[in-house]
Amino acid sequence: MPLSEHEQRMLEQMERALYAEDPKFATALEGSGLRTYTRRRVYQAVAGFLVGIALLMAGMVAVQIWLSVVGFLVMLGCAVLAVTGWRKAPKPGEQPAAPGTPAARRQGRQRRSVMDRIEQRWQRRRDEQGH
Repeated sequence: MPLSEHEQRMLEQMERALYAEDPKFATALEGSGLRTYTRRRVYQAVAGFLVGIALLMAGMVAVQIWLSVVGFLVMLGCAVLAVTGWRKAPKPGEQPAAPGTPAARRQGRQRRSVMDRIEQRWQRRRDEQGH
């Protein structure tokens, strides 16, 4: 569930306050911590995918359909986690955009889906008509 505009503004204010109060700590949190977290998440997803393959094969050998289905679902879930973790990981040498900068706002706009934008337009029209 996406944050409301008010919540986004509050979060940006808290981030700016953190940068103003302790820039060294804030920089440590944003850079390598995110990269390490996403890398670890991808590695865990790959390990889970291998476990899913093992369950799938064990289910086929033991002629237990339910075990094969569980193995397939584990593989599918881990594949989704690996792909989403890989997409979110910053590239080597790339720094995430500082909050409040035009690049950060542009990234936020790009992440919004088409349905989110349509829904926002619909809400604005309803609000303008007084409903």
